[in-house]
Amino acid sequence: MLVVYQDVVNIVQSKFSSTEVVKCIHLNVSPVNESWNEVHRILALVECNSSYALFVFITKKPKPSSISDLSVETAIPIDSNFSCDTEPIDNCQSHIIFIVSYRNRKLQFKIEIGVESSNFASEVIWSKEVSSSNKLDFNWLGKYTCATLDQNSKKMSEMSDQCSDIPVLRHQLAHGQAASNRESILRYQLKLKEPEYTQHQEFSVFVGTWNVNGQPPSVSLRPWLSCDEEPPDVYAIGFQEIDLSKEAFLFNDTPREAEWLKYVMDGVHFKAKYKSVAVTRLVGMQLVVLVNSKHYQFVKNVSVDTVGTGLLGKMGNKGGVAVRLELHNTSLCFVNCHLAAHVEEFERRNQDYKDINARINFRKQPPSIKDHEHVYWLGDLNYRITDLNTNQVKTLLARSEMITLLKADQLNQQKERGSVLLDYTEGDITFQPTYKYDLNSDHFDTSEKARPPAWTDRILWRGDGIYQLAYRSHMDIRISDHKPVSALFRSEISVIDQSKFRRVHEDLLKKMDKLENEFLPQVMVDQTEVTFDLVKFREPQSREIIIANTGQVPAEFEFIKKLDEATFCKDWLRITPFCGTIDPGEKCDIKFEVNLERELDKVYDILVLHLKGGKDMFIIVNGDCQKSCFTSSMATLCRAQVPLLQMTEEQRKQAENMESRVLYSIPRELWLLVDHLYRHGLKTRDLFESCALSDELIRIRDWLDYGSLDPIPGSVQATAEAFLLFLSFTKDPVVPFEIHDACIAAANNYQNCRLIIQQKMTDIHRNVFLYICMFLQEMLRHSNDNGYDAKTLASLFGDILLRDPIRNSKPQANRGKANFVYNFLVNDLSSSLIPNK
Repeated sequence: MLVVYQDVVNIVQSKFSSTEVVKCIHLNVSPVNESWNEVHRILALVECNSSYALFVFITKKPKPSSISDLSVETAIPIDSNFSCDTEPIDNCQSHIIFIVSYRNRKLQFKIEIGVESSNFASEVIWSKEVSSSNKLDFNWLGKYTCATLDQNSKKMSEMSDQCSDIPVLRHQLAHGQAASNRESILRYQLKLKEPEYTQHQEFSVFVGTWNVNGQPPSVSLRPWLSCDEEPPDVYAIGFQEIDLSKEAFLFNDTPREAEWLKYVMDGVHFKAKYKSVAVTRLVGMQLVVLVNSKHYQFVKNVSVDTVGTGLLGKMGNKGGVAVRLELHNTSLCFVNCHLAAHVEEFERRNQDYKDINARINFRKQPPSIKDHEHVYWLGDLNYRITDLNTNQVKTLLARSEMITLLKADQLNQQKERGSVLLDYTEGDITFQPTYKYDLNSDHFDTSEKARPPAWTDRILWRGDGIYQLAYRSHMDIRISDHKPVSALFRSEISVIDQSKFRRVHEDLLKKMDKLENEFLPQVMVDQTEVTFDLVKFREPQSREIIIANTGQVPAEFEFIKKLDEATFCKDWLRITPFCGTIDPGEKCDIKFEVNLERELDKVYDILVLHLKGGKDMFIIVNGDCQKSCFTSSMATLCRAQVPLLQMTEEQRKQAENMESRVLYSIPRELWLLVDHLYRHGLKTRDLFESCALSDELIRIRDWLDYGSLDPIPGSVQATAEAFLLFLSFTKDPVVPFEIHDACIAAANNYQNCRLIIQQKMTDIHRNVFLYICMFLQEMLRHSNDNGYDAKTLASLFGDILLRDPIRNSKPQANRGKANFVYNFLVNDLSSSLIPNK
């Protein structure tokens, strides 16, 4: 292979499957007599199963930096109909014309004379010679182009002749009978011609982040938000920990949201007026996006989403909040995050970042973070300085040895390893660490813990045309143990020239009207049956299929609902993306992720892939499931003689049908978890608010399901989360669904609550409920150590012990559930049935 720009070769290779090998490429190619100078071409020679094809890629960059920069323009099979040649250019010694002919098509490219062009031409000629002696199979080209099919060759040629004045040869226009098809073609062609009717204008974007440590707003934010001489066009302000109260954590309800928003509006630059684009919050994370009033009319398609990555992988004490919008003709996305704490938890932080990226869904096009043109990532990322103690960090800071410290910064280390924020850029850090300070001072932490200073608060970005002008901290704001951080950017926003747009739009409509042939959207799917390995509780696995556009028009696809079904897929399946548009010659990777959270013998679904203006396709998803105590009924577990996966099929069926006798008053697995927490976790601070790594939870699951004489694996915090998971996903809740309303109605009277437990619950469920309450009472006896009070524990466990059939479907009932459990935490339970193992 020609060794040139190996990074570009790798990017081009990523457009193909593993059996399709890029043999060589040629950069900086331009078609002869083309006036559209903002588009570049790359030639690539690709081999698959001893057959070769010449691909022409379109890119707006002379040297593409990611797969999204490339689009297939055409693919030409190298067979007996293929030929290539060169011609000199009059009065030009630096370039020649490289001519490619296929049947009655001829493409001419201007390339620079040199080693690159010589070697590339030699490789193509050699592949032609090899092809003449081989039996060729070009079916693999079907998903990239239909130009290889004999019946389409003439049609393609005619289309090329008619549309030769359209810059991109293989993206031909067609006159569709369906209006939706015609509209999608028009949108696609307008996108291709954007450089003809848009221009870049510079906008200033102010991005700020601050962890306020639960403090109420009490000082002006102008030193932070109005520190620049000129007012910015856009503000994106992210807060973390605006409210550390248990109510905010458990009920996602706080008055602080309105209080901080008021201080933001009072603190923005006085030289301009601003309008709110979006305000979104999840527990203590809040994101405010404002725009200068003069630009407000050009903002559209605003959407927000939030993702909790905290307790149980979904609570909002950690996670991210995001806002997306379109300003003029450019899509912007702002993500404010608060990742896992503690020095040693960098892998948990990496996972939090990946979860936010994967789970944010704006339900607009584009739905995901990565597909926006400009993305700003801000927040308390919580990455620390590693392998250096507090004194060493302070000494290096005193010596201004910033380079040494930044080499020890976990975020920089993880970025270099490709573990997090790989394609994001961060400006040079020239300011002091922003964490941790004594309150109302500029002194680093002098408490007993004396945490090492760290740059936990960061701002990064990705996208073309973004230039950072400033990156700084604001030391004169002292009410928190963090310092605010801000960055100012000059961002190139694509602005539409309406008069030019109308001309291009009218011209395209005329060309479309002249076309007589209709091309319906066509796609190929590389597999129509997706089979998963053995599916296990809370152990996600994924498979991918490829949808390739083999037609001549953009293909709009969507997974749609079947008749009499509420959603397009089962609740155990996640499809990403579930809809989208694929340009001609392009492909889209569809990810199917299965995550089992209820008892099933098999996962099975038939998906309907709908092609707008085309045919529907059907995809089967299936896989066998493994039983787990986490999704079994409590009645079954109390009848289990041995751990669940050691039971015979007959033993399990007898237990599930309640034909075998009850052996335990509570499930053995529950007793093992609580016993471990009783022995090792009663004094652990914030025991139920720490998140375990998924590997730890999987080991505990297997330890319970298979049985073991070894000690329970993982940390006590992992056992605590496994305990909550067990109560959250058993086949039936601890307090049966049918008596929830009665429990909530009786919540203000303990005697009424007690009667419900005694009279309306089965022995097993009553035993489990009282057993858990007695354990929580033990927790309260050590409240000075673990930091819990009865109200907090009741709020946390109320929604778990009285969980709804559809999770979180009745958030208004959470306080009533908490009050019901609270009664049993503050009263003597000795008169009730006490379970024994």
